Amino acid sequence: MYVFLKEYFLEIKKEWSKDQAPLLAAAQAFYYLLSIVPMLILIISILPYFQFQPEQIIEYGEEFLPAEAMEVMEDTIIDTVSTPNGGLLTFGIIGTIWSASNGMNAFIMAINTAYNVKTRRTFIKHRALSILMTLLLIFSFLVSLTLPIFGQAILDLVTSFINLPEQIELIFQISRWVAALIIITLILSILYKVAPNMKIPFKKVLPGALIATVSWMLASFGFSLYISNFGNFSATYGGLGGIIILMLWFFLTGAILLLGAEINAIHYRKTKGR
Repeated sequence: MYVFLKEYFLEIKKEWSKDQAPLLAAAQAFYYLLSIVPMLILIISILPYFQFQPEQIIEYGEEFLPAEAMEVMEDTIIDTVSTPNGGLLTFGIIGTIWSASNGMNAFIMAINTAYNVKTRRTFIKHRALSILMTLLLIFSFLVSLTLPIFGQAILDLVTSFINLPEQIELIFQISRWVAALIIITLILSILYKVAPNMKIPFKKVLPGALIATVSWMLASFGFSLYISNFGNFSATYGGLGGIIILMLWFFLTGAILLLGAEINAIHYRKTKGR
C-alpha cells in the first residue's frame, strides 16, 4: 500500500509541475472573480421567493467562505434578498449566461490540460457546455442552501414541542455536513465527467471528486481560521482586503479542483494501461 500511494503521489507531483497547475488555478481564480457578481445577482434574486432571511444566507455562506470575503457581498445580499425584483432577476439571467460561463470555460480548459487532450469542440458547443455547467452549479448551490436552512427550521419546530437529547441534535448537525459532502461530490463528479473532451466512465471520476470535495471543505475551514486569527489583510490592502481574500480563496478552489482532475486523469490512464 505504501509503495502504491508513493507511486501515485510522485505521478501527481510530476503532472502538477508539467501542467503548470498554479497558473491554471490563477486563471480560474481570475474568471471566477469576474463571474461571481453576475452569478450572485441571479442567485440572490431567486432567494427572496423562497422566503429566506438575509442573516440565514450570510451565516450559511460563512460556513464555507472567510467572514471577510462575505463582508464584501453582505450589503448586496441584504438589499436584494429583502426586496424581490423581477427586473433584476431578468438582468441576472442574461448576465450570468455569458459572464459566469467564462469561469466554467477556464475550468474546462484546466480539466482538458490535466487529461492531456485538446478542446476540439466548436464555439457553440463549448459555450453551451459552459452555460449548462454554470446552471448546474447554481442549482447545486440552491439545493445545498435550502437543505440546511429548512432542516434547521424543522429541528427548531420539533424542539419547541419536544426536548430532544443532545445526541440527536449532534447527529442532525453532522448530517448537514454529510449531505453537503454528498451533494458537492455528486456535482463535481458530473463536472469532471462532462468537462474533458473525451468519454470517461462515471466511476472513474468519483475518486478525484471525493478527494477534491473533502480537501476543499477542509481547506476552506482552515483558510477561514487563518484569516480570522493570523491574516491581517486589511492593514496591508485597506478596503481591498476582502477582495484579496476572495481572490485567494478562488485560487485555492481552482488548485483543489485541478488536483481532483489530475487524480482522475492518472487513475484513468493507469486503468487503461497508458
